[in-house]
Amino acid sequence: MTPSGARRNGAGTGPWPVITIDGELERAEQEFLHTNGAGAYSMSTLALMHTRRHHALLVASLEPPLGRWVILSHAETSVTVGERSYKLSTHQFPSVAPTLGYRNLRTFSQDPLPRWTYRLGNAEFERTLALARGRNALVLRYHWKGQVPALVSLMPLMPLRPLEQLSREHGGMKQRVTLRPNEVEVQPVSALPPIAFAHRGVFMGSPDWWRRFEYGEDLRRYADFQEDMWTPGTFKLALEPGGTAYLVVALGGLLDATPESIMQETREYLLARDPGERRRPLLRRLWLAADTFTSNACEKPAAVAGYPWLGAPLRDWLLAFPGLFLARGRIDEAKASLSLATRLLRGGLLPTELPGVAAKARVPSPDATLWLFEAARALIKELGLHDPWVRGELYPRLVRAFVRLRGKRLKRHAWVSDDGFFTTTEPQPGTWMDARAEGVPVTPRNGLAIEHQALWFVASTTLAACARQYGHPSVADAAEACAEAVRRTTAQRFWCIETDYPFDCLSIERATADAWADASVRPNALIALALAPELFEAWQVNAILTRVKNELLTPRGIRTLSPADPAFVGHYEGSIDERERALHQGCVWPFLLGFFARAVRAQNPGDEEVRQDLTRRIEAAVVGGSVLGHVMQIADGEEPHRWRGCPAQSWSTALLLSALEVDLGVS
Repeated sequence: MTPSGARRNGAGTGPWPVITIDGELERAEQEFLHTNGAGAYSMSTLALMHTRRHHALLVASLEPPLGRWVILSHAETSVTVGERSYKLSTHQFPSVAPTLGYRNLRTFSQDPLPRWTYRLGNAEFERTLALARGRNALVLRYHWKGQVPALVSLMPLMPLRPLEQLSREHGGMKQRVTLRPNEVEVQPVSALPPIAFAHRGVFMGSPDWWRRFEYGEDLRRYADFQEDMWTPGTFKLALEPGGTAYLVVALGGLLDATPESIMQETREYLLARDPGERRRPLLRRLWLAADTFTSNACEKPAAVAGYPWLGAPLRDWLLAFPGLFLARGRIDEAKASLSLATRLLRGGLLPTELPGVAAKARVPSPDATLWLFEAARALIKELGLHDPWVRGELYPRLVRAFVRLRGKRLKRHAWVSDDGFFTTTEPQPGTWMDARAEGVPVTPRNGLAIEHQALWFVASTTLAACARQYGHPSVADAAEACAEAVRRTTAQRFWCIETDYPFDCLSIERATADAWADASVRPNALIALALAPELFEAWQVNAILTRVKNELLTPRGIRTLSPADPAFVGHYEGSIDERERALHQGCVWPFLLGFFARAVRAQNPGDEEVRQDLTRRIEAAVVGGSVLGHVMQIADGEEPHRWRGCPAQSWSTALLLSALEVDLGVS
């Protein structure tokens, strides 16, 4: 998120970024993101010089909100005015400087639709982009503010491949083009539906390949970083002075609506998501960013974990749930989302991923199932126990999950030990620190994880309150007994005298040759404290917060490991395995600031100075990300704490939004 930079460039006090480029490539290297509420998106740099394989004008979602394919990467644009032609596209090719289309770019605005303004001689030319809500369709609008007619030439460049792959020139493209009045249809790849173009100009078919587009960010992350793209030909659209022309691109057939109405629907939806001037600009930006991750325009109202490459893992979805929905007052959307999540329970456990194209869709996740109860607790607080949906739909599913998690007979994935602790075992992922390098967990945390005990306490107390209200005393008694067992023994069992901080993870065994304890100073004790302060004594609370402030707290968020630890990795860089090793061995995660604010505020409920300090920390932590209006996934653990990882991540947005709105009462 770049609120301060946006203000310097003319965004004023509102949530919509306005960036002055004035032909400077460095200013145009920031990224924009525009989504359709069903997993499809448009994303690139402001210069439209793609630096990631994930950048494109239209990335479609074939199994909303998942199954993403890159359909339209570029609409190669040139404008002819009289005898002069202006090429507006910017690309990076090997061993040469970027092409010069950015030199004509004056401003970029996203207010709320992405809009580019170019200076061509003494005239202005505008391009505006809009995705159709819930559909794999894109509208490009071109507006000419010149004194004489102009001619716009548009060449679609189409990789037509899954999101993570790259396209290479080959002879397998079906070159057939179907022409209809004001419509062109192609289906060059049999795995995809037909792609239709609507226009009011002239189309000149000339199937061909453009070669060796180079992606600078991929060069740092992947072994391959160059791509070839196919084009069916060129569209030519005439523009009179003050005139407007459109190009519509749709996967699977054109929409039964005009380009103007499609754009207007999207514009009105986005404007309605702005909470208005009663909230400060940063909060307005976080509200709008949060909406990016909610798939509320398709049959699966899940929460996407991040753009451009993260899917919809259940843990991420449920961890972000209160901030994405409840902090913004989206109660009906929250009910629909949690209803979908609970319908995915199988044998009492949630899957790791949203079923669909994800490989881990059938892997049980005790971690996600525990976070389900925290999400349910937050929603029940809003709806009340008398709500018919809570009693009739949510509660029975929570009972099913509780019975499975509590069970000791089938010791697979998760169970409760004889002394009342929540226990996990292989297969991974066991907790949110589930990175793997060379197929091996970097931070194996099977056994007794400190934050799992807090989540189990939340699960037990939440279910007990429901069961007591609904007249199910046996269920209530069992849940209360589980909560009491955790409350009575967690602080004693987990406290490490040497570090004056809780153990991060313990073995199930006690006082045997096989017993072990991980005394690493990590943020999971902070998560546990924020979720269930009842588990700790007052002196332990102070000790935890002191250790976090001294060793884990940074201007970007909370480190995943103390820098005093020999295993600390200060920078997220290198090969995939090297980055995975760094992910939870020192990287800073902004979302953890949400738990920090919650824990500190709970200990200082009436201290205005503390509230203002926490607010300033969160506001400072969201500045400087690569995507306008969004918070990135992680930062380096060492100064200057460069932003890294996924450019726009749901946890980062949701936890910080919830901290400001709910815990700190910022308006």
